[in-house]
Amino acid sequence: MTTINYFKRIILFSLFILQTSYIFSINSIKSEDPTLPERGVCAHRGARESHPENTLSAFKEAVRLGAQMVEFDVRMTKDGKLIIMHDASIDRTTDGTGLVEDLTWEEVKKLDAGSWKSKEFKGERVPLLDEALDVFPKTIWLNVHLKGDKALGAAVARTILDKNRVHQSIVACNAASAKGVKQVSTAIMMCNMERTPKRKKYVKNTVKGNFKALQFLSKRDDANFSTDINELKRHAIKINYFYSNSPEAGVALLQKGVDFVLTDELEKMLKAAEKIGIERSH
Repeated sequence: MTTINYFKRIILFSLFILQTSYIFSINSIKSEDPTLPERGVCAHRGARESHPENTLSAFKEAVRLGAQMVEFDVRMTKDGKLIIMHDASIDRTTDGTGLVEDLTWEEVKKLDAGSWKSKEFKGERVPLLDEALDVFPKTIWLNVHLKGDKALGAAVARTILDKNRVHQSIVACNAASAKGVKQVSTAIMMCNMERTPKRKKYVKNTVKGNFKALQFLSKRDDANFSTDINELKRHAIKINYFYSNSPEAGVALLQKGVDFVLTDELEKMLKAAEKIGIERSH
């Protein structure tokens, strides 16, 4: 064997070892995605019964109490910043006034988003999406409700990717914002929020659109509830339920096959869920 051939073999063998190590490391990373709860209680806008909704303190409290899922709303400011806010205006939950879409982040970040709840939360601020994501452990579901169009969907999808939160995020969106999400990534799970008057059609559209979840409304219960749940289970589609503040009703829904019940009465609902074997998240 010549010296040149010998060194060629050494180089090829080294490249093989590097490639094998890389593939192994990638597979290891993929397998390290945290285990998520199969079902449970969803904190509607965080622990909003005791804390100002859609704020970092409300999210931290929901995590502390052991919520299996947290729901929150995302809007875009005039200058393209992603903030956590349910209403189109800031009037109800801050000391300011006006529409989110007409305000800049510089204006929004100066607002007090806690005093309306109680003096204890004076100085609480409206959070950015990336700030909110940093609060949550990677072991609970995030129900990310989009309040906007295609541009919002794309921007939220990019943030979820940047923050490595794809495995736990379910983006609840309308048709317009769904296009934005898909434009950025097809790996992000989406919840179909394009409801129809008839639940059966809503279920059918969700299956046909390859959505990973939908969200039933409590006011639209009917005799076909169990049939609809069975159809969704057959297609491995998660069922969120909006909403219930009754522990008894919440437990009944979970026993019927609903995956996550949204609630404002987080502590009471978590206690009720524990009684049927659903452990709190840690």
